[in-house]
Amino acid sequence: MLASRSATHKPVNNFVFGISALANVCLGVAFVYLATSNDGNLSRGMQVSSSASMTVASSMISPRSSLQAFQSQHSMSPKTSCQRDMRVAAEEYPHNPSNPLRIGTRGSPLALAQAHETKRRLAEAFPHLAEEGAVTINVISTEGDERLDIALAEIGGKGLFTKELDVQLLLNKVDICVHSMKDVPTYLPEGTILPCNLPREDTRDVFISPKAKSLDELPEGAVIGSASLRRQSQILAKYPHLKVVNFRGNVQTRLKKLGDGVVDATMLALAGLKRMNMEEHITRIIEQEEMLPAIAQGAIGIQCRTNDEASLKYLDALNHPDTKTCVDCERAFLAALDGNCRTPIAGQAKIVDGKLHFRGLIARPDGTDLFEVVRDGNPADAIAIGKEAGESLLPNVDESFFIIPGQENAVKLDAPSRA
Repeated sequence: MLASRSATHKPVNNFVFGISALANVCLGVAFVYLATSNDGNLSRGMQVSSSASMTVASSMISPRSSLQAFQSQHSMSPKTSCQRDMRVAAEEYPHNPSNPLRIGTRGSPLALAQAHETKRRLAEAFPHLAEEGAVTINVISTEGDERLDIALAEIGGKGLFTKELDVQLLLNKVDICVHSMKDVPTYLPEGTILPCNLPREDTRDVFISPKAKSLDELPEGAVIGSASLRRQSQILAKYPHLKVVNFRGNVQTRLKKLGDGVVDATMLALAGLKRMNMEEHITRIIEQEEMLPAIAQGAIGIQCRTNDEASLKYLDALNHPDTKTCVDCERAFLAALDGNCRTPIAGQAKIVDGKLHFRGLIARPDGTDLFEVVRDGNPADAIAIGKEAGESLLPNVDESFFIIPGQENAVKLDAPSRA
């Protein structure tokens, strides 16, 4: 239950990597050990190339547990390791080609586009980061990227796209992590903070099909490919005669499947297509009145260690306040409903003429029930507005609300708590 996890940022528990080559070797051995399964076999290998590209094990234990285990083995107190690590970071600031700022990202084309956008903005804001080699992009494979044959609802939801990045951040293998905000859980690992949202892209969804110009034109029984329960529930609420099937993979993979006739149509976020200059594939842009976007859709978030003053300074310069305010409101709504990739929840906040406008909804996966809420208020109260909007929908929800038809025995989705 996400609501049971605190979003309060506590002091970071980082590793001390030492200053000798021997210490670095020991750390590498310890990290590989942490990536192993209970029987001691490496579940999935870790590779680090000369360009700092890396792949981490999908079966990694939680970042917090990894840190505590390593510190315990080496008689290292969390406070001491944190203080020593942060002093080193401060002494070496600013970053340069011999001490680059390391960006962690997933390896999909969209994720890389977002990482390069972050790198470009850093160079524009800080000229010393424009030097060749002053900023590196480190690719980290996540469980969500690798397990494409299973619906997100069946394998755990949002954290599947972020937990390996969290581990690398806490291990000081990267300095900042770039995320699609709609993939980020409403809680963050202890010792990390997400203080920055870049200017938001268009948040609308798009319809793509070689057979029809809109959902209205699809015949009865037509198959729509989508991995999103949010989209599924809203489609079926208006078009119960259509069929929605699990359809995962990066944008290029989904478009290829569509071209191969695996499905009759699909829906994607306009933001991703625009960031990759792939707007030519769009059949129709869907307005928010027809399809409410995902929480934080179109927003890029950048995470760092809580006490990394250098990275915090960089991210403060890149942060877009209005985007941050709206995303915070939407995520407070999601947190109040214990929402994740296993729950059909949508929400969108906008600031118009100095006033915050929020609309949210929660639905059954099959679209048979859908409840909406609208709130307006002062942007300074964004988190409170989102939280209250989510709590107002709780009386409409019980455990059966989130059961996915046909998967009653395979997946049990808990109802939000009413603490």
